[in-house]
Amino acid sequence: MTDRGTPLLPLAGVRVLAVEQYGAGPFGSMLLGDLGAEVIKIEPPGTGEMARDVGPYFMEDGSSQFFQSFNRNKRSVTLNLKTPEGRTIFERLVADADAVLNNLRGTQPEKLGIDYASLSAINPAIVCAHLSAYGRTGPRASWPGFDYLMQAEAGYLSVTGEPEGPPARFGLSVVDMMTGLMCSFGLTSAIISARRTGRGMDVDTSLFDTALHNVNYLATWFLNSGHVQGREPMGGHPSLVPSQLYRTEDGFIFIMCNKEVFWPVLATALGRPEWGADPRFRTFADRLANKTVLNGLLEPVFATRPTAAWLDLLQGTVPCAPVNTIDEAMDNPFVRDSDRIATFDPDGAAVGMLRGPLRFNQMPGPTRAAPALGADTDSVLDEIGYTSADIEALRAKGVI
Repeated sequence: MTDRGTPLLPLAGVRVLAVEQYGAGPFGSMLLGDLGAEVIKIEPPGTGEMARDVGPYFMEDGSSQFFQSFNRNKRSVTLNLKTPEGRTIFERLVADADAVLNNLRGTQPEKLGIDYASLSAINPAIVCAHLSAYGRTGPRASWPGFDYLMQAEAGYLSVTGEPEGPPARFGLSVVDMMTGLMCSFGLTSAIISARRTGRGMDVDTSLFDTALHNVNYLATWFLNSGHVQGREPMGGHPSLVPSQLYRTEDGFIFIMCNKEVFWPVLATALGRPEWGADPRFRTFADRLANKTVLNGLLEPVFATRPTAAWLDLLQGTVPCAPVNTIDEAMDNPFVRDSDRIATFDPDGAAVGMLRGPLRFNQMPGPTRAAPALGADTDSVLDEIGYTSADIEALRAKGVI
């Protein structure tokens, strides 16, 4: 194999075959590509992965901006896994791969023969990572499922939004991205084991299990104390005060005194140093017990100045942040004047996107835009011994 990822990054030399679609699986494999792995995206011939058609925004070359956001730093191979020839090609790739990642319905990996039981005879060290909606076993194994459904059933909507309003979902597909990250974490952990023992395994995660797991301390509070957390006013923390939104003269600011040291600093900065020593507000427990009284004092003070003035006064001493729109978040000098946004280089139009959040030796990751459909089919098949004539014959039969 000639392309085994990006040198000097931690996953260089790792090869992952990705049988994936839409969001969660592609997000997870993209993170692996960011870390230097060679990710070969397996797509249906002709149509490609469904996200290639997701709008409403497209680049000048016709590529979906949504697809670009989940598929940077990958190679694309078109392959019909349901044909004998396609299966043969896939198995030859598996023989020299470290992992196969999929995000299909729970019943599909076994049917397609992409689980460990089906592939271990070809490569005993292969890791098969499965990201499904509800798992590969149990009564929901065949169910389709999506991010917003998981947020609803796992309780997220019940703790998001204002108490007097309806339940609200996250504005982002946070469960998709968390589950993709969980899948890539499980996959890399299993590769470490496989390289040590020579034996791979199945690794399973699901949208539902990841969403449920991230309920975290709220679940512990209920399971041990019977507390059912609801929505807090102004996006407030359920137990730490002040830790919420406050209206300013022209908008909002988020204040988070999530350590005791910050409260007296905030009180002094607001020109009310006596509040820091007030016995009603001295500790977390005191402030929680007197939350209504404390917020009744803070709210009119924050309303006297615009957000920018409060940020100038507090930033670097008290944890705080403006409430930005998406355009404001992208135009933030802290973002613009850094390497957090990059131009990703494709075959067609250059794509402006966010870099991954990890740095190794202070160096950012690779910036290859999402590949065109089947862009790497010929080169990958050449690497495993197929001739130009073989490739043309396979293409004529619709195998690739």
